[in-house]
Amino acid sequence: MRTVAILLFDDVEVLDFAGPFEVFSVTRELAGEKLFNVHTVGLTPGTIRARNGLKIVPEHTLESVPAPDLLIIPGGQGARALLSQAGVLDWIRRKSAKAEIVASVCTGSLLLAKSGLLAGLPATTHFQCFDLLRELEPTATVREDVRFTDNGQVLTAAGISAGIDLSLHLVARLHGVETAQRTAAYMEYHWTNDGGARR
Repeated sequence: MRTVAILLFDDVEVLDFAGPFEVFSVTRELAGEKLFNVHTVGLTPGTIRARNGLKIVPEHTLESVPAPDLLIIPGGQGARALLSQAGVLDWIRRKSAKAEIVASVCTGSLLLAKSGLLAGLPATTHFQCFDLLRELEPTATVREDVRFTDNGQVLTAAGISAGIDLSLHLVARLHGVETAQRTAAYMEYHWTNDGGARR
C-alpha cells in the first residue's frame, strides 16, 4: 500500500489536484481498498479556497501527513505565491528526499524547479509558463511537445488535465497497464497510453 500526498493551497487549480485524486482513489476502490492511500495536505489547518472559489478542507497539514511514497504538487495561480515561501520549499525537499515518486501537475513544476528537484532533467509545465520554468531552472530541458515527463523518481505534467494522464501512467507503471485501463474505463476517460505525447 503506497501513501499518496497531494499538496493543496489557496488558488490551487482544481483539476490539477482533483484529477490525480480521482485516479488514485478510483484505483484503490476498484482494487478492493488496496494499492493506494490518498491524502490531501494543507499548509495550515482549516479551509483553503481553490481557483474559482471552491472551498476544500485538507485532511492533513504539512506536519501531520504520513510520510508519502508519492508526493503530488499541483499548480495554479497560487503556486507562484509559494515560490517565495522557504518553509514550503523546504518541506517539498524533505518529503521528496524520502519519497519513491515526486510528481508535479501544471505550474507545480515551478515549485519543483525552485526546490532544486529539476536540475538537469527533462520537464514540462503549462504551455504559458515554459519560459518561467527555464528561468527558474536553466539546466532543465523544457519539453514543449509532451503531456508529461518521467525521470524515474521525478515526473512533471503539462497543464491541468495532463495530471490525469500522468496519474494513469503512474498506476500503469506501478501496478500494470490493465489496472490503469480499468481505472480509465471506470472514469470514462479516453486514455491513450502513448507515453505522454502532447495532443
